[in-house]
Amino acid sequence: MSTLLIYGATGYTGRMAAERAAALGLNFEIAGRSPQRLATLAAQLNVPYRVFDTGAVIKSDLSGISVLLNFAGPFAQTAEPLMRACINAGVDYLDITAEINVYRLAESLGVEAAANKVMLLPGVGWDVVPSDSLAVQVAKRVEKPLTLSIALQVPGSISRGSAMSVSEIIGAGLLARVDGELVATPDARPRYFDFGQGQVLCVPLSFGDLVTGWHSTGIPNIAMFVNIAGDAFPEGDLSLLPDGPTAEERDAHRARAVVEVTGADGTTARSVIETVNGYTYTPLAAVEAARRVLNGERLPGFTTPAEVFGDAFAQSIAGTVVTDF
Repeated sequence: MSTLLIYGATGYTGRMAAERAAALGLNFEIAGRSPQRLATLAAQLNVPYRVFDTGAVIKSDLSGISVLLNFAGPFAQTAEPLMRACINAGVDYLDITAEINVYRLAESLGVEAAANKVMLLPGVGWDVVPSDSLAVQVAKRVEKPLTLSIALQVPGSISRGSAMSVSEIIGAGLLARVDGELVATPDARPRYFDFGQGQVLCVPLSFGDLVTGWHSTGIPNIAMFVNIAGDAFPEGDLSLLPDGPTAEERDAHRARAVVEVTGADGTTARSVIETVNGYTYTPLAAVEAARRVLNGERLPGFTTPAEVFGDAFAQSIAGTVVTDF
C-alpha cells in the first residue's frame, strides 16, 4: 500500500494537514525534528512517526514512503535536501511553499527527477493552487495569450512560518517573466486590481506563479502582485509571532486572487477566485493533492498543480467560487 509522509507535521499548517489525512483515512506517517512533539501527535492520530533533520536526511529515512508532503519552512532551508533525498529514494515530492527560488530549484532538478521517475510538485497549498488553476482557465478565453497578470489578496494576519517565508520571497528581489525568461524588474510599479469589491492597490512581489504560470499556460510574459492589508506582513522579531491565526480569525477572512490575460490582439479576460482562508485552504488542497498522487495521478519531473490535476483542481476544494468578467 502506498504511504504518505507528512514532514513538518507538528507545525501550524502541518498539524492541520495531518488531522485532515487522518480524517480521510489515508495511509500516512508523520515526520520532523522534534521527537517529543512527534510522539504526542502520533499518539493522538494513531500513526507511526519518524525523526530526522532535513540537513542530514538519508535514503533510509524515506524507506517505504511513496509521497513526501513538506510543510517545514522556510522552504529555502528544507526543500533542496528533501527534493534530492526523494529523487534518490524514488519518492514523489510535494510542498506548500510560496518561495519562488524553491520553484526555480525544482525546475532545475526536473530532468534528474524525471530520469528517476520522481515528481517534483511544489505549491500544493493556497499558493499556487487557486492562481495556477485560474490562470489556465482564463488563458482559454483569449486568442494567442501573451501576458498574464496575477494579484493575490492577503487578508488578516499570517503565521510565523509564512512570515519567515515572506522574508525569503522579498530577498529574491523583484522578478517578472519577459519573453519566457525570468528577469529582474527592480523598477516594477504597483497596480490597481479589482478583487470584486472595487479597485485596490497591489505591489509587485515575486511568487511561485512566475514559474508555474509559465509551465501551466505557456504565456511568455507574467507579472505578480499582492494586496497587503492590515498586519499581513509583520516586521521585527518574527520568532515572537504566534503560530498562526485562530480558527475564528481564519473564518473572518476569505482569500482571493485575480487573474488577467491579454491576447496578441489586445483582448483581455479577467476572473477572480475566492476561497476559504488560505490557512484553511492549504491543508485541504495539499492533502487532496497527496491523495491523488497516492492514487496514481502523477507526472515525473517538475510539474504544476494544473498540469497534474487539471484546471478545475482549485474548485474541488469546498467554498471556492470563480467569477468571470
